[in-house]
Amino acid sequence: MDKKYDFQETEKKLEKFWEEHEIYNYQKGEKIFSIDTPPPTVSGKLHIGHIFSYTQAEMIARFKRMQGYQVFYPFGFDDNGLPTERLVEREENIHANMLSRSEFRAKCINTIAKYEKEFKCLWKRLGFSVDWTLQYQTISDLSQKISQKSFIELAKNKKAYMRESPVLWCTECRTSIAQAELETKECDTAFNYLKFTTPLGNLLIATTRPELLAGCVCIFVHPDDARWNSYIGTKACVPLYNFEIPVLADETVSIEKGTGAVMCATFGDMTDVEWCHKHSLPYKKIILSDGTIQEDVALIGGMTVTEARAYIIKCLCEKELLVKQETIQHIIAIHERCGTSVELIPSRQWYIDVLKDKEKYLKAADEINWHPTHMKSRYKLWVENLKWDWCISRQRYFGVPFPVWYCRDCKKPIFAVEEQLPVNPIESQPLQPCECGCNVFTPEDAVFDTWATSSVTPLINARYGENNDISNEILPMGMRSQAHEIIRTWAFYSIVKSLYHTGKIPWKDIMISGFVLAKPGEKISKSKKNSADTPIELIEKHSADAIRYWAANGKLGTDTFFSEDELKISKRLIQKLYNAAKFAILQLDNFIKPKAYNESILLPVDRWILQRVNETTLKAIALLNDYEIGQARHEIDNLFWKDFCDYYIEIVKERLYQPKKHGTQQQYSGQIAIYYSLLGILKLYAIYMPYITEYIYQDFYRKYEKEISLHQTLWEIRKKEQNYIEFGEHLKEVIARVRKDKAEKQMSIKEPILEVVITCPKRFRDFYRKSEKDIKACTGAERIIIRN
Repeated sequence: MDKKYDFQETEKKLEKFWEEHEIYNYQKGEKIFSIDTPPPTVSGKLHIGHIFSYTQAEMIARFKRMQGYQVFYPFGFDDNGLPTERLVEREENIHANMLSRSEFRAKCINTIAKYEKEFKCLWKRLGFSVDWTLQYQTISDLSQKISQKSFIELAKNKKAYMRESPVLWCTECRTSIAQAELETKECDTAFNYLKFTTPLGNLLIATTRPELLAGCVCIFVHPDDARWNSYIGTKACVPLYNFEIPVLADETVSIEKGTGAVMCATFGDMTDVEWCHKHSLPYKKIILSDGTIQEDVALIGGMTVTEARAYIIKCLCEKELLVKQETIQHIIAIHERCGTSVELIPSRQWYIDVLKDKEKYLKAADEINWHPTHMKSRYKLWVENLKWDWCISRQRYFGVPFPVWYCRDCKKPIFAVEEQLPVNPIESQPLQPCECGCNVFTPEDAVFDTWATSSVTPLINARYGENNDISNEILPMGMRSQAHEIIRTWAFYSIVKSLYHTGKIPWKDIMISGFVLAKPGEKISKSKKNSADTPIELIEKHSADAIRYWAANGKLGTDTFFSEDELKISKRLIQKLYNAAKFAILQLDNFIKPKAYNESILLPVDRWILQRVNETTLKAIALLNDYEIGQARHEIDNLFWKDFCDYYIEIVKERLYQPKKHGTQQQYSGQIAIYYSLLGILKLYAIYMPYITEYIYQDFYRKYEKEISLHQTLWEIRKKEQNYIEFGEHLKEVIARVRKDKAEKQMSIKEPILEVVITCPKRFRDFYRKSEKDIKACTGAERIIIRN
């Protein structure tokens, strides 16, 4: 081994070695573990938060491979939809609507190619054991075809439908959005108390949306509210606009909120939508899709919502119609992508029916193994509280087109046939005329919500419905890894699509990671630009293994902080592993590996360290099967630092150095133990630190072992011998007491002492007799006295 470990040179060489030898390429086998990896959104630079979650999942891929599985480990890129559009608009300093659709699409394709190359280089540099021959893009022809096929199948089965109705709308992004894309924000808002006149006197209304006065269609009161029930059935005059609206009763009105009388306008919130539908109230167009007020609305036409609100309040004050204002803490719905307040605007959109089959989705949750288990509650809570079907159409430019046209005469939707897929209806026509005989069609110009494509990643990986379909081979997939904030989107939508298309759950296990936080409560994100060095800068400075080792520290599903100082722990471990391996290999000069060996020929302390490796392997397997990567690493660290380095090497050191004093057979016993225990430790650490472990394997073990790479070896399980485990623990206590005694007396650890008296169970006496020379060498004792 080199005098010093050069991680920069080594990591690049090994990355090339793995690729040239196709170490991680998938081959069909008896045991298959397939992974549904989240395709990162191409919306900007990657940060340490991505490294945290993606690396944890990659460690499971390595673990499964070393348990004898053929690992189907693809990687994709989510490169269509609004996030990518916004990236291109920022970089090119343009707006999508400034260009033709084809011109803007070309700019998107060029931009994503650049970013995807960077992403791929980063994942490779981190040592990801991905089979890159399985790489996919959500905008690729295959992905588009499968996504369009999914939509057509759902439409034919009456699970996808089109309707004109109020839809959640982002006025900044100029598109419809789904319930799952909402976030809530608490802010200070003015509660405005307004006078509506009626034949019975003034009716006081409290509202946060006075700009919607022109859109008022009704006032609602609770039928049991004694203050207002005499007003039910009368008419009220809307302030400033002086038109009349009915006063009606509805049991959903909160008597305690505001004055107990509520104005219903089109549309202030979802309650307005529900009331309008329930009571057959008219629609008045006030807010447009660009966030401005309809031009013909008196007083405020052409203004933005914010401007209109301020101006209406000014007018109310001038006419003494504003009784009072209160500042309240108000929860508003915002678009998660841009933070803009969401409006409700009538629009024709495509939906997937998710409300009728809630029980199916809840049952599916029970069939999936959730890691950590409490994340299942988040999913169930989301499903139970769903209010709207999934709106899947977006009024954007760069995405998967809807494979549908509309007949000019009868307006019926005409779906593409399978041989046309993937299809862009703007650039093509249906192959047959409409049933009504018309040959003139209007193409659908909306695109799919990006989740409509991301939700079929299991089907994309399986090449669903294609000639080379491998659904029976990899579905349901073994694992889905993802962050907790997209349980309501990616996890839920994937379960919906899988149940609708295959009748089965999409994966057996789901592994939920937490966030990396920049500061309390603020996750590191591309949009907030709140990460320090880029991941590639951190790798070049500290090594990929150091970053990976850090990433394994977090408890599954729990948020964590990142500080560059934490990488000191990683680097210390890497240096210690290198030094320990270097020492061990020096003692294995001219080592002859036995074809097979009987552990009974080994000295007790050698059997103990091999049993400790075995015990740790068993514990790590149990923890990693539960996706507890951090806890498994903690067990391995204890084995390496405490047992192997602090005790075993110190105990066996002289025996390896001085065969004449201890005997050549005794030396060989130590060589066998150090060979296999170090190899076992390298295998355990291989999933966390693939580079340093592979380097040591290639430098020494490759000439002894049949596998070309450490990462193609298997974790070995030996017969458990608890007696040797307990003996080792007892021996450690003896040595620890001697060390403590010397430290208290300010003696050097090497300073000789007269004797060590060992009191032990009768079953350990023979072990101690066989270990006397080792104990003398380790403690500096002239004699060892063994007592019951």
